Amino acid sequence: MYLDDDLDPITRAVHRILQGYLEFFYDAWTNQNINAITGDYVEFGSWGGNTMNQAYKAMLLTGRGERHMWAYDSFQGLPEASDPRDYHPGWKPGSGVGGGGVENFYAACDRHGIPRDAYTATEGYFEESIGNALPADEPNDIAICLIDCNLYTSAVTVMEFLEPRLKHGMILAFDDYYCWSPDNVSGEQSVLAEFARDHPEWTFDRYHSIARAGQSFVVFDTSKIPR
Repeated sequence: MYLDDDLDPITRAVHRILQGYLEFFYDAWTNQNINAITGDYVEFGSWGGNTMNQAYKAMLLTGRGERHMWAYDSFQGLPEASDPRDYHPGWKPGSGVGGGGVENFYAACDRHGIPRDAYTATEGYFEESIGNALPADEPNDIAICLIDCNLYTSAVTVMEFLEPRLKHGMILAFDDYYCWSPDNVSGEQSVLAEFARDHPEWTFDRYHSIARAGQSFVVFDTSKIPR
């Protein structure tokens, strides 16, 4: 018998997903601390503040609360599709699901007890909010990054932003990595495969599965891997 068997099915499912994220973040922060990996936490796709809360709680539990946190989201729902790989039976591009504006995100973080000065939230679709970022723009030292984009094109934009910020030892986590369809693998999985193919200087070593559909990877400098 599970401890949450008395909950309704939807609440139970959400509870288990969040528990899965807390376990991932706890292990990830512990490893980053032990391995002396500097940097902040960044997430792309932050609506609701739930993963931000799990990342923050785990960061405190592992004894490193001084890392800054960065949240990027339209806070208005998914953008319109611009590539066939954006489509998936589980979500609808252009929908308003996941909206409500950045003020709702602030309110959620307040409820979770996350201080306002612990994070920076940037509102806007990724092509606008990070599409023109320079390599030196903050955040430019990242320890853990969560990519929860749903859409293929959004994940492409995020990986373009991350390209000059990748470093040996950082962790990339993809929320929808195992959201395949009858015709394709997930957009996030496609994007990582394409990026790894085009950037052989980086190796993405499978690290920690996350809840139902997530997967994380440790980024290694390929030249440092013994041959």
